[in-house]
This record gives sequence, C-alpha cells and structure tokens, in this order.
Amino acid sequence: MLGLGWAALLWALLLYLLRMLAITAIYHRLIAHRSYQAPRLVWWLGSMLAASAGQMGPSWWTAHHQQHHRHVDTTSDPHTPLHPCGGWRGFCRSQLGWLLTPDFHPAMLPAHVEADPVLRLIDRLHVVPALALAWLSWQLGGWQWLGAFCLSTTVLFHAVASVNSVAHLAGEQPFATADASRNNRWVALLTLGEGWHNLHHAFQGSVRQGYTVRSGRIVTLPDPTYRFIWLLEKLGLAWQLRRPSQRALLARAAN
Repeated sequence: MLGLGWAALLWALLLYLLRMLAITAIYHRLIAHRSYQAPRLVWWLGSMLAASAGQMGPSWWTAHHQQHHRHVDTTSDPHTPLHPCGGWRGFCRSQLGWLLTPDFHPAMLPAHVEADPVLRLIDRLHVVPALALAWLSWQLGGWQWLGAFCLSTTVLFHAVASVNSVAHLAGEQPFATADASRNNRWVALLTLGEGWHNLHHAFQGSVRQGYTVRSGRIVTLPDPTYRFIWLLEKLGLAWQLRRPSQRALLARAAN
C-alpha cells in the first residue's frame, strides 16, 4: 500500500521511536523544563537527534514551548486550538497553520540554551542533522528507505503537534489547572507519554508525566519517556529527577 518493504517500514519505525524519544526526553523534559540533570554530552547528542526530526533546533523549540506555558490557551499562545477562532479552524491552526504565520519566529530565545555554544550551533544548523539522516537512509536502502525517512518524519511531526491540539481538546482533566490541558491516552501512546498533558500543566517540572487520580488515589500511567530517563539515571547519565509528592498530587486533584 505504501510501496515500502518490511525492512523500510522497520527503519521508519526505528527512526520514529528514537527521534520521538529525543524530543520528549531531551528537548522537552531536559532542556525546556530541566526536570532532571544530565551531562552536556546527553544534551548535545540528544539535540542533534531531535533536530534530525525536522522540528527546528533546541533554542527555537524551547522558546515556543515556554511561550506556550506562559500564555497557555490565550491569544498569545502560539499554537493553542482555542484562540482566536476555535473549532476546526483552531485545530488546523494548532496542528500546522501557526507555522505559516509570524508566530513562527519566537519573541525571545532561552538564555540557558543560547549560553551553550554547541546547542547554539545545533540550533542554527538544525537542517544539517535532518539532511544527514535523509542521506544515510538513501545510502542504506535507496528510494524505499528515503521514503521511510519521509514517512517517519511526517508522522512524527503530527504526533508531536497533537499534544498542542488534541490534548487541549479531548481527554480527562484529573488535575486543576487554569487551562484546557487534558490527559489523552491516544496522544500519550503516540508520543511516548507526552499525552498526559493535564499533569504536565499542573506540574511542569515533573520528570514523570504519567499520573492521574482515581477514587481519591494517585495512579501511575504508562510513560516510556520517564522509563528512558530512569534508565539514564541508573547508568549515571541523569540525576536530580524531579517528581511531585503524592501529597502535592492529591492537593492539585480536581475533585
């Protein structure tokens, strides 16, 4: 149906999982929120892998994500599905359309990323890792593997974008927040745990996002990104993992 053999499809799946993990564990939880600490080599290698997904560099990505949290679900939020139009137009703008507006350019770049010359270089040359991975795919398997790279990159883009769009429109809100963020299991499945978005907005610095409340009790949810960071901790490549206490979680529960 796709014109790709099994080997090419497996290559597409591998690229999807590795690059999704780089975006969720490195771009998001490490660089944007510093929910754990890691050696600079983890920052640099993870950022190069994340940049190969075609989602810009660490400064651009972090700047937009922090602006989203500062102005969540208002007209100043670059990719909210609720404003200024809402409905299907708001969803389409959140999923893709905002990239074609002046909002594409962040108002300011994060100082802690710009202070690192390697991260700054990766940010300015963000197209190089993506082109290098496309070239590698071509060298390994010709047109089929290059097609697998393109398919993986496209699906990955929309999966990450669904956190901004779908996870602000559909799902549960077990924690009290002043926005429309929701826990969405399908988004969480596609994004290795990022779809537990209501928890993330309630506790932005939490290294684990897979929490909910049921019958007055805290329940953990599947969060592959957290498991990866936990493995890094066991290997001595991550430390100071920030986790909310059960008391804090219950205090934020939305009745």
